[in-house]
Amino acid sequence: MAFQNNSSQEVMSEINVTPLVDVMLVLLVVFIVTAPLLTQAIKVTLPKTVSTSPANPNPPQTVHITAEGSVSLDATPLNDHDLAQSLSQQASSHADFELRLHADQHVPYGRVAEVMAIAQHAGVSKLSFITVQQ
Repeated sequence: MAFQNNSSQEVMSEINVTPLVDVMLVLLVVFIVTAPLLTQAIKVTLPKTVSTSPANPNPPQTVHITAEGSVSLDATPLNDHDLAQSLSQQASSHADFELRLHADQHVPYGRVAEVMAIAQHAGVSKLSFITVQQ
């Protein structure tokens, strides 16, 4: 809808910005008033201590599966039976035992699944996969 002036027949195309400025100023005042309320916190002086790193008495062990399908536990070659016994002993003696699985990219998934099943039957509950970033 166009507004017309009686003196000339031109269309009025100016925007009245006064209401827009009024609304923006009101919003600015609201933000200025509420901003200090959002950062209000209880002041506490924390004690100073010496930083320590958490001790990990049982570092995670790594199972390596080569491209041919042979398995080694921390660079010690083992067959499936010996791997199961070793993992079972370590999982029963340490409650937070963690095992890492590092498999060659050419190993069939079936072989990886077999090693994962051996670890599961041995009682390993924390298993992670190691990959190489490119």
